[in-house]
Amino acid sequence: MIEFLETYKHHLIYIVTVIAIVIALHFLTNIINKWLLKREAIRLSDVPVKSMRLIKRVLNILWLVLGLIALSFVFVDSDKNQVLKDYFKLASYLGVITVFTILSATICNLWFKHKIEEKVTQNFDPTTYKFLRYVVVFCICFLGLLFGLMAFPSLRGVAQTALGGAGVIAIIAGVASQEALSNLVGGIFIISFKPFKIGDVVKISDTMVGTVTDITLRHTVIRNFENKMIVIPNAVINKEKLINYDLGELKCCEHIEMGITYDSNIDLAKKILREECENHPLIHDNRTELDLKEGKPMVKTALTKFNDSSITIRAWAWSSSFGNSFTLKCDVYESTKKRFDKEGIGLAFPTRTLYMANEVNVQNHKE
Repeated sequence: MIEFLETYKHHLIYIVTVIAIVIALHFLTNIINKWLLKREAIRLSDVPVKSMRLIKRVLNILWLVLGLIALSFVFVDSDKNQVLKDYFKLASYLGVITVFTILSATICNLWFKHKIEEKVTQNFDPTTYKFLRYVVVFCICFLGLLFGLMAFPSLRGVAQTALGGAGVIAIIAGVASQEALSNLVGGIFIISFKPFKIGDVVKISDTMVGTVTDITLRHTVIRNFENKMIVIPNAVINKEKLINYDLGELKCCEHIEMGITYDSNIDLAKKILREECENHPLIHDNRTELDLKEGKPMVKTALTKFNDSSITIRAWAWSSSFGNSFTLKCDVYESTKKRFDKEGIGLAFPTRTLYMANEVNVQNHKE
């Protein structure tokens, strides 16, 4: 045993030293990570916990891999030392690139997040910053991947071509599908021409009405009035004809229609509908000074359609916003129905008249 220790004394010291260094680096990484988390938690309310934990895991794996490679020098022949040195350099390079990429993406993400909060606090539009955040983080991760590929000789040519400039588009076009590219271009068009922005109330169809909450590289997220999130690809929303209730003037004209029976008093029905609209607290007076001088009513009512079993009367009721117009419409429907019941005005519904032939007449007709 003593002879064994004397023979391999230097190797054993080397192994113990490597293991001790790996353990020390592991504990040092964990201690620094905890210290940074506590320090940043005091200074910031939104500490990137996931990113810092990811960096800690990458570093711990890096120390372990480098330690195993360092220990391999003891067990392999000296002619293979150069191969192990190359592996050691490769692992170190990939570890540094990974940590630097995660750290850079986290810092940029935090910076954009604070800028977005400043814009919201100052009542400015944060849409551009939100979209650019996704673009910058994506570019950082993409560049980190390319620099990582440069460590492998077989892939170095591809990475250098992509870093050259024109190859970036070629690689993206080759890897991504046409739909993904169209979504990316659609997102850029939305940010550039701003048909809507975050916080706007938009209507794409009768089932897709809500507030825009986010615009990413791939899709736009809308929160409807049932608090459900609707995810729409940018390529789709770019092709749709949508209504933006917050673009330009916010006031909104709501068509409130009631179908009454043919024997109802049309003038009385129009008067009741107009009064119920004008008495509502959310009604907006959209009359001009000339309209006021001419004595025109605040709410215009008219007979608009003759149906199979009803007559449609309509009121043009203005409100200060789309949300108020919906509330106005619901309330007026209810109050008008109650007034119609009191005044004897019937709301129409489909009816059919059936004529039954007398059996005797049918028998005589057959004879």
